[in-house]
Amino acid sequence: MKWLLSHRAIGEAYEQRARAYLERHQLKFVTANFHCRGGEIDLVMREDNTWVFVEVKYRKSGSHGGALAAIDEKKIHRLRHTVQLFLQQKGLDESLTPCRIDVVAITGDQYEWIRNAI
Repeated sequence: MKWLLSHRAIGEAYEQRARAYLERHQLKFVTANFHCRGGEIDLVMREDNTWVFVEVKYRKSGSHGGALAAIDEKKIHRLRHTVQLFLQQKGLDESLTPCRIDVVAITGDQYEWIRNAI
């Protein structure tokens, strides 16, 4: 019998892979799966004094546009809103805090890290 993993378990596995990939590139892990009303941030990292909010997208193949095609305007709006709430919870002023939103798109075994993607 073939065991099937849930979509959530698959997502968590690829988030862990993305985290390891970013740590190999000198980013420091802060937290994973920050949830708030209306959104989630997969990974929160630091690069020097910059907060890096990371959206991880995985697709088995690029036949339907690949991982990047899964990020639409609605997702972008939710990410920006969630980042604002994260910063507020930390007592950080968004206008004074260096931060960016990156995407790690994994299609098959290929990683694409887009800094300042959103």
